Amino acid sequence: MDAKQRTLAQVPLFAGLKGREIEELGRLADEIDIPAGTELTRQGRTGDEFFVLLEGSVRVEREDAAIATLGPGDFLGEIALIDGGPRSATAVAEGPVRALVLGHREFDTLMDDFPGVARAVLLAFAQRVRRLGPNELT
Repeated sequence: MDAKQRTLAQVPLFAGLKGREIEELGRLADEIDIPAGTELTRQGRTGDEFFVLLEGSVRVEREDAAIATLGPGDFLGEIALIDGGPRSATAVAEGPVRALVLGHREFDTLMDDFPGVARAVLLAFAQRVRRLGPNELT
């Protein structure tokens, strides 16, 4: 197992994946460094990427009001990729961030090929809906 695969295996979202699955995920995901202050997503814009945070924190805002802070092991960007709609929030790196990123095609492959990951993403989505309320996820 290489360093990237070891990192993937430690992400809670991917905890149920085994050797070959981790290898495939490593092939799909790119590891990137994001400078402080960078917008990962912008509310209202179309989205084409899914992020899994490895290091650092990201502030999530809606209508310029902070609604959450995400850290290592958290992920974002799934809502726009699931429904094809615009981003539901803006996400900004609070400091340097290291993340895994998957484009739309790779995200679809992840959802199709790894049912356990798909369930975890949908569960997190449902929890966000319950926490924020359905009227706030427009």
